[in-house]
Parts: sequence; C-alpha cells; structure tokens
Amino acid sequence: MTPETHYTKCGTINIAYQVLGEGPLDIVLVPGWITNLDILWEEPRLSRFLLRLASFSRLILFDKRGTGLSDRVTNTPTLEERMEDVRSVMAAVGSTEAALVGWSEGGPMCALFAATYPEMTRALVMIGSYPRRFKTEDYPIGPSKEENDAFIASIEDNWGTDFALAVRAPSLLEDSSFRAWWGRYLRMSASPSAAQALTQANSEIDIRDILPSIAVPTLLLHATGDMTLDVEHSRYMVTRIPGARLIEVDSDDHLPWLKGSNAILSNIEDFLTGSNRASVSNRMLCTLLFTDIVSSTEMLERLGDEGWSDLLSQHDEAVRRELTTFSGREIKTTGDGFLATFDGPARAIQCAKAVRQAAAKLGVNVRQGLHTGECEMQGNDLSGLAVHIAARISDLAGTGEILVSRTVRDLVAGSGLTFEGIGLHELKGIEDQWQLYRVT
Repeated sequence: MTPETHYTKCGTINIAYQVLGEGPLDIVLVPGWITNLDILWEEPRLSRFLLRLASFSRLILFDKRGTGLSDRVTNTPTLEERMEDVRSVMAAVGSTEAALVGWSEGGPMCALFAATYPEMTRALVMIGSYPRRFKTEDYPIGPSKEENDAFIASIEDNWGTDFALAVRAPSLLEDSSFRAWWGRYLRMSASPSAAQALTQANSEIDIRDILPSIAVPTLLLHATGDMTLDVEHSRYMVTRIPGARLIEVDSDDHLPWLKGSNAILSNIEDFLTGSNRASVSNRMLCTLLFTDIVSSTEMLERLGDEGWSDLLSQHDEAVRRELTTFSGREIKTTGDGFLATFDGPARAIQCAKAVRQAAAKLGVNVRQGLHTGECEMQGNDLSGLAVHIAARISDLAGTGEILVSRTVRDLVAGSGLTFEGIGLHELKGIEDQWQLYRVT
C-alpha cells in the first residue's frame, strides 16, 4: 500500500512527505535527481527497497521542492534551501535526530547537512554519490564540462522516454515494463525545463572543501561499474571524510534499488543499527560574515565623538535588523563592524547585500568578507582557521565590496547569485593562495 502523503510548509513552499515503519531510529531518505512519492511505489523493486529500509527504522520520504508532489518553484533550489526542507519535514514528524541516506545528487546535500547540523545527524550514508559532478584541472573525475552540457541539452528532446536508462539501469534496459514506468516517473516528477535547471544546478555543486568537517559516522556505497557516477568519486571522498568507510558493490546499475540492492541494504542496516551517534562537539560548519565600516577614523574626526556614537548606533541597529531577517547569528562586534554566522552561504550573501544597502542609506560605506568553514565555539565566541580566513578576505575588500572564498561560491549553486573572479590572493598569516570572488 502507498503510504499517506502529508504536507508541511518550508517558508512559503509546501513539501510533500511520507512516513512508514516503526523502527527505533529515524532515516531521512534524500533521493537523487527527481522523484514523485506516488509513482515510485508503482515500481516493485523500488517499493521493496523502501520497505526493507522501513523494516528497521522509521523511514521519512519527501519530494524535493520543485519536483513530484511538492510545490513547483520558479528558482532552482540551493543546497541550503534543500537542507531547510529536510529540517521542516523532520520537525513535522517530531524527529530531532536522523540518519541521512542520500543517493546520487542527494548525497552532497546530506553531507553538507551532516557537517552543518551534527547534533541532528545520527549518521551519514551516501550511495553512488559525488563531491562535484564533472572534472576540472584539480579534480580529474567525471565527464568533461562539454559532455555534461551536452547531456543537459539532450533532456529537452528526450524527457519522458527511457532517457538515460542505458547508464542508470543497464541491467533492465531490455525490460519494456520498466522502461515504460521510467518514462512516466520522469514525466510526473518534473517538466523538461525543470529537469534541465535541476541538472544544471547539480552540476555546479562542489562540496570538496567541507568533507573534512563531517564528524558523524559515515558510510559510502558505490557500484563498481556505475556508468553515471564513477566509483572514483567515492574513493576520493573516503580519504577526506574522517573515519568514513567505503563499500564497493558488484553492479553496473546507478539506481541503488536494482542489481546489488541486497548488498546495499544489508550494509546500511548493519551500519545504522550498530552505529552510535558521535558525541556532539563544539565544532561546527558555518558561513562567517565579517563587516567593517570603511574610513571610520576619518568619519570620527569629521563627526566628533557624539556624532560618531549616534551614527554607529544607527549602523549597529541596521546590521542587527538584517541579521534577524536572514537568520544570522551575531557573534560579536569589532568596534566598527560585526562577525556573524549563518547556516548557509546564500543567506549570508543576501544579508551582506542588505547590510550594504542599509549602511548606504546612513551615508556609510562597508566592506565585507565571507568564508564557509569549520569553527569551534568557545563560550559565546568562535575560533579556528575559518575565522581568520574570513577576516583576511574582509580586509582585502574595497569600498562597498562583498568578497567570498571559492568554497562559498561553490556552495551556492542555483541561487541566482553571480560572481566575478578576482584571482589568487595571499591571506596574511595563512598558507597557500586563495581564489576570491566579488559578488556582482
């Protein structure tokens, strides 16, 4: 029987979800690409896969915003918006801690969630996943950008057929009933243009920099013959996620509920039922924002102590108002600026833009710098290399500029934010050169 579908709000967006099973642990299953909660139960292999997961857990399923039974959206969801969808669904079912299981492009979001919200993440499982989609000079895994672009272009003319099954389910390529179901599944999950936009956004994901920040028990599973995502993606990640384990499955299918599914399910069950959540430390992954008033000394000399004090109070009030609007957390003031943290980089950048505009109305120019990295809470303050990196990036910003690290840029795929590369820079007291970008 198909489980009952419920809805919960994430902001203004309705997210469809289902719950089944009564096991002692919660699993949030984050699917790859696109889904439709009703149609997936029509495929017997997939329904068996889900029922097996629910046999030892309370299984929480949902359609990502923009797909399936959830609200269709005009913008492509960012990773942090997808994380908010998960948090909303967990809150709706009363789950405070869950194992996140993500396959394919669901994996990077699960990894970012685990690093950002370790207190909510019992464990992380990534199946046939990746840290970035196509190859670059410093990541020689996956298709070329040209091959990836050609695949995205082919969606428009082939959507709703047995599209891409040759590399996603070669074991069932000759099964006419499965091919028919697959075409219906695609049509009912997303339109061709929505699928193109989602695939483009997925192609821009790059979570390589956050892998060392994952501190929860982690299991990677990957089919050795996967033709959609090469097993080398998981071999790369397992060497960079502390304590992670990789199990390679004898299969050519990318879809985890086809050939090799028994091995995948058995290993997930063994891992999760025997896995205790790591103790929550004071370390956290966050996006740091430094703001600084430009030429503050000159303004003090021009306005005098009383005038400067009044202007600074107005500035501080305006910054705090924008931090509240964009769910930022004030860590401290720095005399004529702020250090604040955010759960996601897109909101941090939007806040920085709003701060710039609010300051300009007061006749004040600000410079701002952002970086996403792992920090440690010490009382009400933060420490760690990421704090120093964000501060140094802010120091390099010019009047009215918002500068970000490559890590920040890579994590906001699909946000609509645009950047201009300003080259490699040395950050005082920090090793290596850093690629920085100006928010345009």
